[in-house]
Amino acid sequence: MVKVKLGDEVVQSKIKFKVRFDFRGEYKPGRFLFGGKSMEQSAQDTRDEQITLLKNIPLQGIYFEDYDISAEPYIIFDENLNERVAFAPAFLTVNADSIEDMVKFIMREEFRKLEIIEPPQMLITNKDLERILFKMNEEFKNQLLLFSKKIKK
Repeated sequence: MVKVKLGDEVVQSKIKFKVRFDFRGEYKPGRFLFGGKSMEQSAQDTRDEQITLLKNIPLQGIYFEDYDISAEPYIIFDENLNERVAFAPAFLTVNADSIEDMVKFIMREEFRKLEIIEPPQMLITNKDLERILFKMNEEFKNQLLLFSKKIKK
């Protein structure tokens, strides 16, 4: 819970936020002449799969309120890869017990944007900031570990 100042009183509150993820899709050719998926379809399939996982796997301190997957996929040219890449956006409205619980969302590769809906103000102490930074460091290490495993395959 975060501390919120209401007038002269300080109370505990959950955080309601909206996060945008853009899930990447890659062209997957089919076997023989049939079954190939477009980049856009692949991005939509990845988005659907990841949103289902996020909604159905319980995360301590996180409560899903709503999600929107109605936005159409889009294609951009990635200069680093020198190829076109498709992304399918998803918007999730989530309640979190603390700022540390939000870190798992903002440290994801698919993360694009965060909007804190409630509370309008928060009081963050030195200890709160230390816990947030520690959690970010843990998530960063986990992401590096996953990335290194992907490279070794």
